[in-house]
Amino acid sequence: MTSPLLLLHGLTYNRRHWAPLRRELAAIDPHRETLALDLPGHGYAPSRASYRMAEVAEVIHGQLTAAGLNEPPTVVGHSVGGVIATVYAARYPTRAVVNLDQPLLPGPFGEIVRAAEPELRGPAWRGVWDRMVAGMGVASLPPEARRLAETATDPRPDLLLGYWDEILHRTDEQIRAQREADLRAIGERGVAYHWVTAGEPPERYRQWLTGALPTTVITVLPGGHFPHLQHPAALARLLSATG
Repeated sequence: MTSPLLLLHGLTYNRRHWAPLRRELAAIDPHRETLALDLPGHGYAPSRASYRMAEVAEVIHGQLTAAGLNEPPTVVGHSVGGVIATVYAARYPTRAVVNLDQPLLPGPFGEIVRAAEPELRGPAWRGVWDRMVAGMGVASLPPEARRLAETATDPRPDLLLGYWDEILHRTDEQIRAQREADLRAIGERGVAYHWVTAGEPPERYRQWLTGALPTTVITVLPGGHFPHLQHPAALARLLSATG
């Protein structure tokens, strides 16, 4: 029996982002149960005082339990949703994780976020987000996908500060240790892990990831930061092949 798919969007976006992928899935895997959730504070999901990764994973697990899924899901997470999917799979029954274009270590992105914290806490916060979006490849998306990337989003400083809390309040070494513990737990549970990235990963990061979880599968779908919008058919085929 194939596992249900749980789709977790990226920061500031909402479950509408999965429309092109769900359409492709319906065509090639019509009997696959698929659930797209709004992350806490996004779309129709209520806001929270805290958006720490483990807390968000707990909220998602509560929603899955309420939905009555009969099998552990394959959790598909885009961007910060990829971190949440990883944290979720380390703690709750999961068949597989498909991480869409999200490195698990802060790296240079963490340096940018930390340097921008004063701006994020002031009236010019939106400029931080706009600069980031400018590098995500939105302009290269097909027309429908570009409209989704531009409209199915609601940036707010509470979301940016909340979902980046780990980066802002923990060191790179602490985050690395937590992600390694998550990946070890995933390996011990026998959960498959698939990382879909827009470009060839740096060799140092590849070695770290596969060292922490040797069964990791890496797939490159060239393009920008939104593989589910840029390559929905290819991603649907990949997910259909996932048990």
